[in-house]
Amino acid sequence: MAFTLTRYPIIQAPMAGGATTPELVAAVSNAGGLGSLAGVLLPPDQLAEEIRRIRARTARPFNVNLFVLKPVQATPEDLRAAMGLLEPIRAELGLFQANVPSKFSQDFAAQLEVLMEEKPPVVSFHFDVLSAQVVERLQQAGCKVIGTATNVAEAIAWEQVGADYVCAQGAEAGGHRGTFIGPFEHAMTGTLALLPQVVDAVKIPVIAAGGIMDGRGIAAALLLGAVAVQMGTAFLTCPESGIHPLYKQALLQAKGDPTVVTRSFSGRPARGLRNTFIERMQPYEAQVPPYPIQNALTAEIRQAAAKAGRIEYMSLWAGQAASLCRSLPAAELIKTLVEETQQSLQQVWGSQVWPA
Repeated sequence: MAFTLTRYPIIQAPMAGGATTPELVAAVSNAGGLGSLAGVLLPPDQLAEEIRRIRARTARPFNVNLFVLKPVQATPEDLRAAMGLLEPIRAELGLFQANVPSKFSQDFAAQLEVLMEEKPPVVSFHFDVLSAQVVERLQQAGCKVIGTATNVAEAIAWEQVGADYVCAQGAEAGGHRGTFIGPFEHAMTGTLALLPQVVDAVKIPVIAAGGIMDGRGIAAALLLGAVAVQMGTAFLTCPESGIHPLYKQALLQAKGDPTVVTRSFSGRPARGLRNTFIERMQPYEAQVPPYPIQNALTAEIRQAAAKAGRIEYMSLWAGQAASLCRSLPAAELIKTLVEETQQSLQQVWGSQVWPA
């Protein structure tokens, strides 16, 4: 199977928190990849506006990603306990008055309606599976649907509801784990082991994600049966990325594997660079409320830390191969990745698979 959405089978992963600016998304798509907007934190009107800003910058396909969220509740006692755990860090940042957020997340149903109205060429989903009826509505609107799976059972679930593609998220991936069947600890298979299992289990095309940073990783994923790769961390250090300069600097200076999977920031397992916040909260991980409650409770901390340049209290999502980051404009990174993949595949097959 071939990846027919774009010229090159390279997807810039959707990364929430401001990384996926319209400029980054459009630059990737204009260069022949698939740019992706992380829409989960955007209210419906802003989500629609961001989609229009992307369309003003590219006529090529792009992706919009949402988290599949169900309503959650927390008792006043649970909230007080969770906020109490954060008080010492809040005080260090000068945040002395803690108020319970008016809401913990955006309205997922309203965000979905924006997708139906704006009709982005591609839509992708994380954290759970959609119903077959919603998948069909999106497809009738002209959207290709990508679902995230961290194990074979989840991939099959996405195939059964009619998704066009499934993205196999290996344990190496940065950011939030997409697990929705079974505990996340049982869905921490590495990309090279997970990918062929998913390819063999489903008939829909499979996208590989997790730890892929250069052409060698792309070539390996293609040889294992993926039709495309999704890369997040590799694009965080592009100038078009919207992350904090200190965050970019930390990625470019990373050595080995400085990452850890934590629930401390958001209430859901996510991989990022280890820092003081994670270390101080680690003893209390089992006590923090689930996503999106904890994510909302730590939002003010993360914002204040970014404003003050206190990187030790910022969420620094990154994959296990962060030490391979490089500072290149998005278009140049796509060009470099294509050349590296061609070289790697030529070594295996003796010929290039993409036009020069």
